[in-house]
Amino acid sequence: MATIASFTPSDQHRKRPPLPGGTAWWVFCAATASALAVFSSLGPHRVWGTAAALGYTAAALLAVRGRSPRTAGAVAVTGAVLLPLLVLLAVDRAQLEVRVVARSAGLLLTDGTPYLRHPLVPADFNPYLPGMAVFGLPEAVAGPGPLTDPRLWMGTAFLGALALALPAGSRREPLRWIAACPLVALPLAVGGVDLPVAGLMCLGLALAGRGRADAAGLALGLAAALKWTAWPAIPVALALLAAASRGEGRPGNRTAPRCGLVALLTTAALVLPVALRDPGAFRAHVVDFPLGMTDAVSSAASPLPGHLIAAHVPGGRTLALLLLGASALLLALSLLVRPPETATAAAGRLALGLLLAIAFMPATRFGYLVHPLVLAAWAAARHAPVHPLLVRVQKQASR
Repeated sequence: MATIASFTPSDQHRKRPPLPGGTAWWVFCAATASALAVFSSLGPHRVWGTAAALGYTAAALLAVRGRSPRTAGAVAVTGAVLLPLLVLLAVDRAQLEVRVVARSAGLLLTDGTPYLRHPLVPADFNPYLPGMAVFGLPEAVAGPGPLTDPRLWMGTAFLGALALALPAGSRREPLRWIAACPLVALPLAVGGVDLPVAGLMCLGLALAGRGRADAAGLALGLAAALKWTAWPAIPVALALLAAASRGEGRPGNRTAPRCGLVALLTTAALVLPVALRDPGAFRAHVVDFPLGMTDAVSSAASPLPGHLIAAHVPGGRTLALLLLGASALLLALSLLVRPPETATAAAGRLALGLLLAIAFMPATRFGYLVHPLVLAAWAAARHAPVHPLLVRVQKQASR
């Protein structure tokens, strides 16, 4: 039997990983963070930009000196996530979403609904589905504090779900890179509701790719109860399961319907009680406000095509919504004509669909791009080389 002592690194292990991590990448990240520190009007974003620029610059210098990508990545995570997070927790500063989630949890405990009945200004609105209030429950129950801050729980949910979605034995490097990426590091530090949604979508697709229909339905149902952006992941996972069943010569297999049923029941159990308690408030917060159909205007106004069309073209809001619907229809047709056969292909299809949706939403922001980014990075990480020592140990354990 082969022993650990006989292990010799293979050429495969020396191959460049599928995720960037060299000097050029860290320089680009440092420039991005510096630009945010200089030009952002938001205090938490400026704090993040300053700290992250230092971390990314240090990572670039380490890469120039030939240090390992692991060391450079760890330094980048320290500067881009841990340092600004600790500073912002110490001074009790966060992105507006964090306060919205904390308030929604308090309202859920006292009124049975996370939505204010008569919202007036943008800060009064909670555009998230009821499940998002869960991340504010620690603060609602135990009071404000560094350990009850909703961003900690959202970040933990994201990293935990993403770790479970990655192959065992190849999790640390992809997690480190994804956490250090500016689009992820920023919400990890200042607070971002999109992270747990993205993590659960990856987990749902990973479980569907393994044929675990019930678990996939549960993960996707939880994601769908957090935010509308998770809903496209359900038909993608169903198409993946159906394609796998046909590929195995089992056309009557019920894995796809079972996954859909579990996802539907999970979402309904978390959303319907709140929606039925006050349908008017539910619609105002999670339908009308995100679509720009209220007097208060959403602050999500990044200059992406949908917002530009809605703001500058006569009848532009209707046109943007039509383009949004057309992109959803194209995604649905692609699933029918050529369904994805692997979890990696499903992630790529979902990332493209979400990218189109984000581009054409009337109220949108660059931060939403974290969804397709995480999906694409997760798909790439699934092809990362596995250490041959791990392969040898796994083979010996299976004997």
